[in-house]
Amino acid sequence: MNELRILGIVLILLGVLAFSYEGFITYRTREKVFEAGPVEVTTEKTKKIPVAPTLGTLALVGGITLLVLSAGKRA
Repeated sequence: MNELRILGIVLILLGVLAFSYEGFITYRTREKVFEAGPVEVTTEKTKKIPVAPTLGTLALVGGITLLVLSAGKRA
């Protein structure tokens, strides 16, 4: 396998992963819900950093293009 074909396959896999997951990085935040004197109620929320569908589309299109180019060079 040549380098273009390997890079194309990697880009296609990354594009599929970008569409499969809403976000790759998650983090938690604490928010104060209620406070009355010494009593404090907080909640913990999990948030994700979204991956733009545009990036997934670009990775898929780029990967397919590289696969087509690598097949054309063999012929």
